[in-house]
Amino acid sequence: MSPESADAKPPAAGSGAEPAGTPEPGNAAKPGSPGSPGSIAAKPGSIAKPGSIAARSPAGGDGAKPESLRTVIIAGLANLGIAVAKAAAGLFTGSSAMLSEAAHSFADTITEVLLFTALRQGDREPDDQHPFGYGKATYVWAFLAALFTFVGGAGFAIWHGVTTLIAGEDLSDIWINYIVLAVSFVLEGTSLRNALGQVRSGARRFRIRGRVYLRHTPNTTLTAVTLEDSAALVGLVLAAAGLGLSQLTGSPVWDAIASMAIGVLLFGVAATLTTLNVSLLIGRSVPESLRERIRDDLLGIPEIAAVPRLLTMELGPGTLLVAAKADFVDEITAARVEAAADEAERRLRERYEGIRYVFLDPTGRPPGGFTGGVPGAPPEGS
Repeated sequence: MSPESADAKPPAAGSGAEPAGTPEPGNAAKPGSPGSPGSIAAKPGSIAKPGSIAARSPAGGDGAKPESLRTVIIAGLANLGIAVAKAAAGLFTGSSAMLSEAAHSFADTITEVLLFTALRQGDREPDDQHPFGYGKATYVWAFLAALFTFVGGAGFAIWHGVTTLIAGEDLSDIWINYIVLAVSFVLEGTSLRNALGQVRSGARRFRIRGRVYLRHTPNTTLTAVTLEDSAALVGLVLAAAGLGLSQLTGSPVWDAIASMAIGVLLFGVAATLTTLNVSLLIGRSVPESLRERIRDDLLGIPEIAAVPRLLTMELGPGTLLVAAKADFVDEITAARVEAAADEAERRLRERYEGIRYVFLDPTGRPPGGFTGGVPGAPPEGS
């Protein structure tokens, strides 16, 4: 998610949203009161209907999923055609950089297949074994795609560059490489333009810069396509530079250096995407600015006196879980606690459409008030 402005709304949960924690009668009382299990107060029920608050999906639901699929398909088809052309040109002319670029494009093609699988697997409906859905499956497949970029793209490019430095190469009919590189640049640019259009659309929705949106969005397929297409354009420039310098100097060293530079570029992209997907698989929270806005919204409910603990987690692209310990005002009835919990859910899901699950755990204020690392937090073990 990328909510960096005060008016930003995080990506939507999508239509058919799962239940989001209205309190179960009897479970929303203070700890120690009859019927209080001391755990999260939430009621499994109410599936969001189309057109309701939780069903609107400007970023992470039905509106964005086809757009992400289209972006991945366009990138995959472009990469496949480019890979075949580069491989043919590289084998015909003997260019190390062109063969490295061919490996790059073949790796990107396999990556797009894995990203397509990620989108399809992550869109599966929740079941008894996976009550929070399959959103994190997206990050598993995206992680595998990043690893393939590292092994299939970066590894081959660096290895081929090193072997060319050692054994040398004979270049011929270099002009064919330039034609293939020019056509590839146009096709990669078209694919990147489509991906950047989706990035700009999301950034406008949240009134932030595209770079900020790309850094925080949980839609890792969009991040992967954007970074890979950007790296592909840089790689084409490196390949052309290596060929040109080798042609001018008569030395294959420059072509080999270009090949290794392409490998280092791919390594950087793979490392960035791997780190991103590992973070989301572990369970990444939303940015601090959004957590504070959620806390402020909860504190805006008259019955809630303090929110000493607030936890959030990205469950998948456009799906967010919110769990909080809430200290309710003294001398409050169970009915008012239930009404306040309903209002908390309604308020959060109305403003932050990516929020699909809301859980509140009523907690008492210890003697001397709340202390701890989080402002207003209770001591550890409370």
